[in-house]
Amino acid sequence: MKTSSTTTPDGAPHAGYTHRVDADTLDPRFNALVAEITAALSTEVLTGAFDAGVDSLASILRAIPIHEGRLLERGIGLIAETNPDLVVLTDNLRLPVTAAAMQLVEKNASHLYRTLTLDADAGGRKSYTPDMLLLNRRTKIAHVVDVKRSLSSYEASRIAELKNRMLASALIVPDLLYREHRRLVAEEVRVVIVNAESQRSDIDGGIWPLGHLDHLLEISGAGEAMIRLRQLFRERIEANWAAARVCVTARVNDEPVSDETVTGVSMEHLSEGTAPNGMPAANDTDGRGHSLPVPRIGFARVPARTG
Repeated sequence: MKTSSTTTPDGAPHAGYTHRVDADTLDPRFNALVAEITAALSTEVLTGAFDAGVDSLASILRAIPIHEGRLLERGIGLIAETNPDLVVLTDNLRLPVTAAAMQLVEKNASHLYRTLTLDADAGGRKSYTPDMLLLNRRTKIAHVVDVKRSLSSYEASRIAELKNRMLASALIVPDLLYREHRRLVAEEVRVVIVNAESQRSDIDGGIWPLGHLDHLLEISGAGEAMIRLRQLFRERIEANWAAARVCVTARVNDEPVSDETVTGVSMEHLSEGTAPNGMPAANDTDGRGHSLPVPRIGFARVPARTG
């Protein structure tokens, strides 16, 4: 339920929602998440990589975007769980993408398949695994969510292909939720790519920056919280990197390095704030003869500004 209109730090308009981010509750969980994710990038690990040589160090550096991607997915999930209206699904989300569904999406205008839904048992050699499925039990709107750290390396054709796979897989989501997740009902399924770098945004085309998470989760302050989480992650990595350099320099110069020295470097750094033929259709009843609502498929939409 919207209550007011404000703007995000990146200038994106958004409405205020009944549910708000509770920093006192989330911050300890964010700190624990950052500590868990950055354990693989600790001062000790980075120091060992320096000692092992260029190849080892390069391998560690290449892994940073992967760890950041995991951080983003889990951070959004943590925030989403604070909205009691949301069902957050993240495990075993392999959605079939049949050739028929892809043809339907690629060769037709969206309004021609918006009210179609396919059988979740429809097999297919191809599939799509979203980072999460979100269902708002109050509005009965489901979102198929793909979280990207950055889209800078994606060509336009690759983004278009990803969108088509997401839309094709969305066609089975209503049946999947009803059959396999305690009769959950989705009357509309939308797809959205959350791009943390906020470049190449296409709000109407389903590519949203972090600042628009408020709409997706219906939680005021969600976008700001994720921006803060990402900054915390980067500061921790920078602090570990600075401390590792101190350790390596001390070894080269044959100088003693104490825990206090390494901790001091870390804290100092942190304080700097650095339907085709044969297409199966889903059952349109609940098994007891009652008609189910016809779902709609499409891109995520930003609510109209109020106030």
